[in-house]
Amino acid sequence: MTVILHLRAETKPLEARAALTPTTVKHLISKGFKIYVEDSPQSIFHIDEYKKAGAIIVPAGSWISAPRDRIIIGLKEMPEEDKFPLVHEHIQFAHCYKNQAGWKDVLTRFINGNGTLYDLEFLENDEGRRVAAFGFYAGFAGAALGVRDWAFKNTHPDSEDLPAVSPYPNEKALIKDVVKDYKAALKRGAKTPKVLIIGALGRCGSGAIDLLRKVGVPEENIIKWDMKETARGGPFPEIAAADIFINCIYLSKPIAPFINFDLLNRSTRRLRTVVDVSADTTNPHNPIPIYDIATVFNKPTVLVPTKAGPKLSVISIDHLPSLLPREASEFFARDLLPSLEQLPERYTAPVWVKAEKLFNRHCARVYRSSKL
Repeated sequence: MTVILHLRAETKPLEARAALTPTTVKHLISKGFKIYVEDSPQSIFHIDEYKKAGAIIVPAGSWISAPRDRIIIGLKEMPEEDKFPLVHEHIQFAHCYKNQAGWKDVLTRFINGNGTLYDLEFLENDEGRRVAAFGFYAGFAGAALGVRDWAFKNTHPDSEDLPAVSPYPNEKALIKDVVKDYKAALKRGAKTPKVLIIGALGRCGSGAIDLLRKVGVPEENIIKWDMKETARGGPFPEIAAADIFINCIYLSKPIAPFINFDLLNRSTRRLRTVVDVSADTTNPHNPIPIYDIATVFNKPTVLVPTKAGPKLSVISIDHLPSLLPREASEFFARDLLPSLEQLPERYTAPVWVKAEKLFNRHCARVYRSSKL
């Protein structure tokens, strides 16, 4: 049986990534897939690239009334204001399994429509590691904005905040802007920043380290922490002693906070910029309980109300890889491709692992994939 994929247009503001790229579309079609692609006004990929790859082009939002035999694939969550039942099979990041705000509403839509959710966050290999993730470019982009915010604070008055940012066409263009800001701060007399990264051994941490090296932060100023360094439990005074702190870990269970206001409200604090790549603002296990809103590209920072020390801001953008949408999409789609190629097997074998979520006396038949 032919597998039919329908790539929906992303609706989150400034979300320019795509779950399928023209490269992966061309490959899947060569394997017998049939693929529809919605004409997206904000995608980094021009619709002609998909058309050339062999996709059937359809209007944005047409997935809603598409035949039920299509698997709807996307990245970010659908608009919160949409309440209609979901009748299709959906492949996406649902953001439902860490008690995020609105998770019941999302899953209820699948129950009411008898639809199916294949949550990309739980697509894992036999070792329990995620198969496809945007972690590397999340860390890369987060570090880029962290350095830019630190530099901005050293070249502008406290009354001004880091201005709006927008997606870059490629990595080279992003690095050029970061280096320009970084050198301007040093020229104005700023000391070379110390950057502390928690989760340095993972994909996200690797991306952050890569960016810092490429823009010229000395190796000795890149403080790499992982499980060994955090084993004693927070809060950690070392974070307050750094200039930039980048959190690269995602939590599913409570731990002691990494930083608190007792450390922040000291005149000896050096910390000026926090980049929370996880941006789990509604997660009760957030280890950085010093802010409560997700920031956006149009307003990338939120002020932390401290009583002493220099101005402190948090960057908590929940789709940081969108800063480099083309590279991030290609990186992600390449890793996802082998799993998508297994989709035809779902018609003949139990290749999707079912997980049940209970709430409101209903059993939500939602699927978390461990294999495709």
